[in-house]
Amino acid sequence: MDPLWISAAFLFGFAVRQLGLPPLVGFLMAGFVLNAMGIEGGPMLENVADMGVTLLLFSIGLKLRIKSLLKPEVWAGASIHMAITVLLFGAAMYGLTIAGLTIFGPLDFQLALLVAFALSFSSTVFAVKVLEERGEMTSFHGRVAIGILIVQDLLAVVFLTASTGKLPSPWSLLAVPALFLIRPVLKHLMDRSGHGELMILCGFLMALVFGAGLFELVGLKADLGALFVGILLAPHPKASEMAKHLMGFKDFFLIGFFLSIGLSGTPALETFGVALLLVAVVPFKVALFFVLLTRFRLRARTAVLASLSLANYSEFGLIVGSIAAANGWIGAEWLVTIAIALSITFVLAAPLNTHADRIYQRFARFLKRFETQTRHPTDAPIDAGDAEIAIFGMGRVGTCAYDAMLERYGEVVIGVDFDHESVQRHQDVGRRVVFGDPTDPDFWARAWPAGKMRLSLLTMPKQPANLAAAQQIRSKGYTGLIAATAFFDDEIPDLEAAGVDAAFNFYNEAGLGFAEHANELLEKRLLKPYRPAQ
Repeated sequence: MDPLWISAAFLFGFAVRQLGLPPLVGFLMAGFVLNAMGIEGGPMLENVADMGVTLLLFSIGLKLRIKSLLKPEVWAGASIHMAITVLLFGAAMYGLTIAGLTIFGPLDFQLALLVAFALSFSSTVFAVKVLEERGEMTSFHGRVAIGILIVQDLLAVVFLTASTGKLPSPWSLLAVPALFLIRPVLKHLMDRSGHGELMILCGFLMALVFGAGLFELVGLKADLGALFVGILLAPHPKASEMAKHLMGFKDFFLIGFFLSIGLSGTPALETFGVALLLVAVVPFKVALFFVLLTRFRLRARTAVLASLSLANYSEFGLIVGSIAAANGWIGAEWLVTIAIALSITFVLAAPLNTHADRIYQRFARFLKRFETQTRHPTDAPIDAGDAEIAIFGMGRVGTCAYDAMLERYGEVVIGVDFDHESVQRHQDVGRRVVFGDPTDPDFWARAWPAGKMRLSLLTMPKQPANLAAAQQIRSKGYTGLIAATAFFDDEIPDLEAAGVDAAFNFYNEAGLGFAEHANELLEKRLLKPYRPAQ
């Protein structure tokens, strides 16, 4: 990437980070400023952006279980929302055309529906970035939001294939079956690639060659190929490790995507006004998602957090718009209009998602009126019985803590995790683990009285999640002990300020534990404490 792009992206990303906003807002602002300076993106930035989106979809696939797309709240929620949005937005734009608004002049009702279709999508890139930063990719609301986005993306791919007038190659009928046939080979490559740089290169090979490259070769959407290969490899034990290896590369390349949005064009005053009008109707999209998700028996908080993740327009809207403009169906000014609206919704949605829990708490009484009498099985109240020690976050650290506490204190230990599949795996091996989100303001009221708990261990992988959980626990009147893990020393003061009694650096404690284990091994083998030679 150009040094100027990198410098601008860092400076603006750093500045907004100090304000408590996601860096992606700064990357967008950097694009706007560079565009105002007369700097253009060009093919290089476009390639970088495409690489970022491809790796993003591959990473999503590695974490996705296909059965999650078959949930009614996902496929039906996405389909119903899109149908209602297209009809209402299309009718509104056609009405403005009849009223004589200049930019809407060339639109008949069919083209108005086409533009509305482009505006019905939400951004996969934005949602994934926000959920990753909050450590909520595997949470129930995170999985619902990602599932809806993938259904939308699949509908977009169908449209793009049909609208270009280019049928996929006949070889495309063999591409998908061929990937199923060679999946054992791909898994073997992952097994034999170790854990270092070869694993990273293997990830690029899977995403760009077997996924994007193969699909593009047979006339299918390249990004869809990366997603599909990721889904194929998701059950592999090293899928999570591969996703972690690629995360840094994905995040870096996605900076190019956000810069390219800001560099997409300079709007005229009228174009900017129409973009603001489009931004003004985004709350309708959010409200419609919320109502639909609560109809599928999700709790109000789950529906709010999932809906706010979708509170924007999508990069697919630009792609759909570019296809329509290339075919002469709409004017080129619509591309700039959609790009500006997309950018503004990114900027506005970032702080909304950062403060999503506060927003829910502020309006909880009103929002709960939309809840149904029965709950979604994954979102139902939980019964923790006589638990006195809770481990929040049942990853590797939490699992080790659970087993140690169970051995020492017996059946008063319980684990809590917001990944339903992780909960099921623990239950299958006999651990007492329940589904729940400790950052949820309603969690403690739904679970057990705070007074029964003596010790809470926060072992979630993201600092914001541990902070929010500690604040929620203390706000509910909990007076017991709280211990939490941190990955960096500078995170410990923030945890202590949130009410944590003891915070431990994960890496330091791992080293101490390893040393103690090694010393015990030496003592057992030598039958006496080890003493170095004098």
